Amino acid sequence: MAMKIPNAVDFAAIQENVVAQFRDLDPKDPSLWPVLPRNALFVLTSIVIVGVLWLVWLSGSQEILQQEQEKEIKLREDYKTKLTKAVNLDVLKKQREQVQQYVTQLEKQLPSKAEMDALLSDINQAGLGRSLQFDLFRPGQIAVKEYYAELPIAIKVTGRYHDIGAFASDIANLSRIVTLNNLTIVPKSDNTLTLDSTAKTFRYLDKDEVSSQRKATGGKGAGK
Repeated sequence: MAMKIPNAVDFAAIQENVVAQFRDLDPKDPSLWPVLPRNALFVLTSIVIVGVLWLVWLSGSQEILQQEQEKEIKLREDYKTKLTKAVNLDVLKKQREQVQQYVTQLEKQLPSKAEMDALLSDINQAGLGRSLQFDLFRPGQIAVKEYYAELPIAIKVTGRYHDIGAFASDIANLSRIVTLNNLTIVPKSDNTLTLDSTAKTFRYLDKDEVSSQRKATGGKGAGK
């Protein structure tokens, strides 16, 4: 029985057929293209779409990852801060108590409204006790702050050098806070000196004054 020999594959014809399908393609209407170009276009389009989707997903994932990393850094910093506060809690409590004691001590050095006249008398007596002559002793306008009031006093005294120095020391050692500002010392012909200064003393505000001051401050802020 004779065997049938298969025909040889004509690769040149196949290549020519493939190339022919890609000739004269109408880019405006791919539906008219032969099968091979249409399938090639479909595969290429699918690859592009998958690639774009992959890049979009990767970009979104990278952004989420960066946000989570930033959150982690912030949480670590918060943890370190809270841990430091927890470790130093006893120290902070002691410091707070010391500050409160210091504030209380300062408040005790501020006279009340009723004690201001006595303080003015103490300043006057400090000068008279050093044999100084008061040429001027004039309390000025009270400047009310948030929690305290400031009273300037124009002072002009005449006396000897050591007596004026002792007077300044006595003012500094008063039980209440009094400061001497804008000091001017002028010598006179009789070997005495004239001290011109503005003494400032302070007093704390009572509850009603604090409340009124807060309302006044709030009213100004609202007006703005």
